[in-house]
Amino acid sequence: MPPVSEPRASFWRRFVESRNGLGLLFMLPAAVFLLCFLTYPLGLGVWLGFTDARIGRSGQWIGLENYAWLMDDPVFWLSVFNTLFYTVVASVLKFGLGLWLALLLNRHLPCKNFFRAIILLPWVVPTVLSALAFWWIFDSQFSIISWVLLKWGIISQPINFLGDPWNARLSVMAANVWRGIPFVAISLLAGLQTIPQSLNEAAAIDGATPWQRFTKVTLPLLTPIIAVVMTFSVLFTFTDFQLIYVLTRGGPVNATHLMATLSFQRAIPGGQLGEGAAIAVAMIPFLLAAILFSFFGLQRRKWQQGAD
Repeated sequence: MPPVSEPRASFWRRFVESRNGLGLLFMLPAAVFLLCFLTYPLGLGVWLGFTDARIGRSGQWIGLENYAWLMDDPVFWLSVFNTLFYTVVASVLKFGLGLWLALLLNRHLPCKNFFRAIILLPWVVPTVLSALAFWWIFDSQFSIISWVLLKWGIISQPINFLGDPWNARLSVMAANVWRGIPFVAISLLAGLQTIPQSLNEAAAIDGATPWQRFTKVTLPLLTPIIAVVMTFSVLFTFTDFQLIYVLTRGGPVNATHLMATLSFQRAIPGGQLGEGAAIAVAMIPFLLAAILFSFFGLQRRKWQQGAD
């Protein structure tokens, strides 16, 4: 009597029992969430950028007219300059101060766990509350900074922090740096904790100075963490909205308008959904450039190891 062959397992059973199939099933809820709350809004925004949609009216397809109009809009180009200036300066300051704090907190200091917890406060406080606090600090009449400087005789009249274009730019950047330093510092501190102390001890025995140990040992090993942290920092800074909107709403004279705040102003209060969506879509190339720079940098192993 011929042997009876066992029935083949169904495709679904083989799929579930396979390692890749089980992983895909676990990823399915997150994929559905991203599809509904990220992919659909992004696609809708791109579509609206090609229409003349207004609030209460669906609009018609107009092609690249919104983008052509933006090319001749001086306010849009001012917002591009403000966004790039704001992002570059704030990101550099956050990196420098965050790295300094991380190196400081990595030492054997008394009560260092307490200081590590305290440094997170600017990051965990809601952005709106932070903005309201800075709004009071930068007030043209009741600013605590102006009051102290007046008492010390350094200035003769209160500083108009949010009424002067360049003062306003520097003020909102200071607020952003204050909020962003904890994220950079704690993330880099976590990276420093992974570096074996024996490497620095061996370098010290060989006669390396503290600066040489930092540049030749610590920094190369920390570079991958720096790339990831600064990518997120640049993305957060480039798309900043709440801080600017609460402090200045883009003023004075559009001096602090970022692309995100200008997009909102044109789309919601202004009612021009198509134009606002076009400004938002114009942010995508800048964001992709930051992501790709980090991605390709992380793929270069020699760069991770600190080689030229």
